[in-house]
Amino acid sequence: MAKISPMMIAPPLIFAAFVALAAVGMYRDDPNGIPSTMIGKAAPGVPEKPLQGFTPLTPDMLAAGQVTLVNFWASWCPPCRAEHPKLLEMQAQGINLIGINFKDTERNAAQYLIEDDNPFAAVGFDPQGRTAIDWGVTAPPETFILDADGIVLFRFAGPLIGSDFEQRFLPALEAAQGN
Repeated sequence: MAKISPMMIAPPLIFAAFVALAAVGMYRDDPNGIPSTMIGKAAPGVPEKPLQGFTPLTPDMLAAGQVTLVNFWASWCPPCRAEHPKLLEMQAQGINLIGINFKDTERNAAQYLIEDDNPFAAVGFDPQGRTAIDWGVTAPPETFILDADGIVLFRFAGPLIGSDFEQRFLPALEAAQGN
């Protein structure tokens, strides 16, 4: 009887393990989503520094008694610019929007909001991105849905446009609003 070397068995076993991990990743609910550790928790803090010339963001604004969207954005971010018309539209619909500008210059951020209109009820300024880290933001834009008490209900990574916005974000917003 021939003896089988462990070196002959290892490669197929390693390959089979890789295939199993890939299959699990492909067939989970949202293979592109990064789960947020903030869901169900009180919203983290806000930047202490306001964006000069705009309504300062205070912590109590996150638990303002209504559903609130917190949008992390930057003037240098093309997807942020792509979603800007949708933010203006949401503001016109009466949705409470809070903006946190991060990893940007104060001059560029202010100029952007002046030129393209400001959809935010208040704007925080996070030039080092420290507040974004507390929220678990990976890249702009990211938007969080908060309930009336400031509890994080949903996190959406990416611009508020397209089918992903329509299929995932809008239903979450409608659920938060009780629609």
